[in-house]
Amino acid sequence: MLMTLKNLILVFVLVGSAPLLAAQDLALPTTDTTEVVATDSLHEEFYEVAPAIEFVPGDEPPGLLEDRLSCIDSDFPLTYNKTVHSFIDYFTIRDREFTKSILRRKDLYFPIFEKYLAQYNLPDDLKYLSIIESGLVPTAVSKARAVGLWQFMSSTGKHFGLHNNWYWDDRMDPEKSTDAACRYLAELYRIFKDWPLALAAYNSGPGTVLKANRRSGYKNDFWKIYPYLPRETRAYVPQFIAMVYTMKYAENHNFYEPHGEKFIPSDTITVSSYLNLDVFSNLTGTCREDLRQLNPQLLTAALPDNDRVHVLRIPVGAKENLLKNKASILDSASKSGKSAFESLARELEEKQYIYYKVKSGNSLGYIASRYGVKIDDLKAWNGLRKNMIHPGQMLKIMVSPSRVAAAKTKSQTIPAKPGSVYVVQPGDTLWDIAKNAGVSIEKIKSSNGLSGNNIAPGQKLILR
Repeated sequence: MLMTLKNLILVFVLVGSAPLLAAQDLALPTTDTTEVVATDSLHEEFYEVAPAIEFVPGDEPPGLLEDRLSCIDSDFPLTYNKTVHSFIDYFTIRDREFTKSILRRKDLYFPIFEKYLAQYNLPDDLKYLSIIESGLVPTAVSKARAVGLWQFMSSTGKHFGLHNNWYWDDRMDPEKSTDAACRYLAELYRIFKDWPLALAAYNSGPGTVLKANRRSGYKNDFWKIYPYLPRETRAYVPQFIAMVYTMKYAENHNFYEPHGEKFIPSDTITVSSYLNLDVFSNLTGTCREDLRQLNPQLLTAALPDNDRVHVLRIPVGAKENLLKNKASILDSASKSGKSAFESLARELEEKQYIYYKVKSGNSLGYIASRYGVKIDDLKAWNGLRKNMIHPGQMLKIMVSPSRVAAAKTKSQTIPAKPGSVYVVQPGDTLWDIAKNAGVSIEKIKSSNGLSGNNIAPGQKLILR
């Protein structure tokens, strides 16, 4: 039963297919965790400093683009330069499929964005920022573990009331995450009094922007502190300006998407106790895919029995069926699989993330063995496509506290002394042995005729 439930954890998450995600990045990993893992939501080239402009058939001359940008009525300063031009070229020529996907999906989320932007008296054009963040995919997860339409890190999300656990992640909730993003953007604007700087801070944090501003001699202008910002942040504001242009002048670039995506008609119910969503779907005649699309924040096929009241969006037809036999449906859905779900939730929620600094001689296999995890999980948690790692690299690992303690004890109690013969134990590395014996790795390798750093349990090493 537990294996079935573990499979349901990942199956239940709706993962969007933004064209800027590689196909392999969209595949959910086979892990025992509840997090959806994807790599950066944009191509690597997307973050490069803009290349030199080369005009090809279909390109617009710089003068025309600059004139069009100046004609856009916006509260955001839409600066034109070669970098902005390059990203306009990207959206309108080099990756037209991405732009087409945005035009198809915009009507799903723009009404939500516009509602909250108006509520907080923020520029309406900020609705285009989510395109740069997530490609309008509510379940998008970056390498850095930023999540949702507005790409909140867990700590920042919690600061703005977005909580996540084994069952759900508020950062994937379109309404809650948009409300939080608006409050965060308003806070950043109060700090910087300038929208380009506020957006730069949204991307890399206010501390990074304040440091860049200080290094520039307090220029207080995005383009003047540009050289002092991280590469991704330097590209972030030009991308946003380019996307504003692209959305405003889509027809001028022959973009026509008459069949936009729409949510099915839905209504809401409140849930304050355990609910098996598969059973609920079957008894109300709900398509599970529809339920996933309407509630992207749900990570498993159940809602927990706790003090929180959940608002669940369901198709109109499902609510009509529910009202016809409400007591019986809720009774069945509130009992099925409850103990198994709660047991698995306790097992997984006890785990925590730690960071491990790779040492000379380490391999993914050794680290996985030391902490009792799978190599595939290690790669997924850290956005690794290959098994190659290097000394000094920091790896994120999800483990139980007891496993952390056991791993630390093992590395601290290697009974290795200079001048002795040491028998390698499972999980040992040359770095650990050399450190405890007080000799260098190179001396151990030389004394034992080792050409590399690989050692095996049971192997005898002369320590001198």
